[in-house]
Amino acid sequence: MSEAPDYGRLAALGPYFALDAAGTPGQGPPPGHRPLRDLYAPGPDGLLAGRVQEVARRLGTTEARVAASTLHLGLAARFCSVGLGAAALLGEVPDLTPDRAWVRVPEQGPIDLWVPYRSGSTDRAALADRFRRTVVEGQLAELAAAVRGTVPLAEGLLRGNTASALAGALRVLEAHPAYGAGRTPARALVAEVLGRPPLAGTGAFAGTPAGPAFRRTSCCLYYRVGPGAGVCGDCCFTRPPGRR
Repeated sequence: MSEAPDYGRLAALGPYFALDAAGTPGQGPPPGHRPLRDLYAPGPDGLLAGRVQEVARRLGTTEARVAASTLHLGLAARFCSVGLGAAALLGEVPDLTPDRAWVRVPEQGPIDLWVPYRSGSTDRAALADRFRRTVVEGQLAELAAAVRGTVPLAEGLLRGNTASALAGALRVLEAHPAYGAGRTPARALVAEVLGRPPLAGTGAFAGTPAGPAFRRTSCCLYYRVGPGAGVCGDCCFTRPPGRR
């Protein structure tokens, strides 16, 4: 039997890439963790709805859809970072499906993630396909459905958030010293995933000597936080659009 991937190495890339995992079969999650499925529970009293309200409070906005999009973008960045970091450094994509992963939601900062023990490996030639199936079509599709069930948002906006999160994770990864020669070419993986459904058409991606560049075809609505919020670096707008 092959050994389980050493996911502990991902912490060197930063908190958004970190992943805790069981070291032996049958080992349970750390105290304070709950099934990831709980985060996706619908209803006004659910964990996700509570997080939307908390994000709205911190942003100082009364628009639930702005807070929901911001929360979704942050969670998408967390999942994309873990998946991309593991693919690049370990040649593996962890199983973070809601029925297997566990989560702890801190007061501030990215969520903590834990997965049970799993041995095995993925053919490096199939990494992009596994990433697309497990990260994009797996947990992020369920996350988007849960967010839309809590606050109505356009599907295209949420797909744009996912693409933006993936491109952002790549920029952080390529700039980190822990990602060096001999690693899986993460840029090629991202380009393939962005060029295929469901993320095809979400933006223009290009590799440049200065790093990966991405311009999305949608807007995450952050500019609506207030007059000084501005637009994100990869927004489809070059300036905040007029507000009615």
